Amino acid sequence: MRVLLKMLVLVGLMTAWLSADAQSFRQRGKLTEVQDAYAASVRWGDFENAWQAVDPAYRQEHPMTDLEFERYQQVKISGYRDISRRSGPEGTVERQIELRVINKHTMAERTLRYLERWRWDPEAKRWWLVVGLPDLWNGE
Repeated sequence: MRVLLKMLVLVGLMTAWLSADAQSFRQRGKLTEVQDAYAASVRWGDFENAWQAVDPAYRQEHPMTDLEFERYQQVKISGYRDISRRSGPEGTVERQIELRVINKHTMAERTLRYLERWRWDPEAKRWWLVVGLPDLWNGE
């Protein structure tokens, strides 16, 4: 009887572990999907679409104007490279990105780094970018 009880406990623990691991695997898959879609939007200069990956709370606190979106049309992204990934604070995931940016008026290219921070939203079952769009002008 004790052996049967131990086996049932072991099976229960393994089921819980596999279930948690499967959930984590699905979350990682969804993170990859949203990051790939976001990166494609930025690469193609579709910053309005990229804006949809930004956390709704951030969008509400930092609304983008038409003029700000128009400013993104003055540049072309010639490179978007994932430098590193790591776990961030409070369960977030951080991704260091290298962007190559061409000013369409001067045709000058420059390189800058951008830190993406993504958080899992258990209610929406999706990842959100919590830092907003990259500042391609570094405060200029």
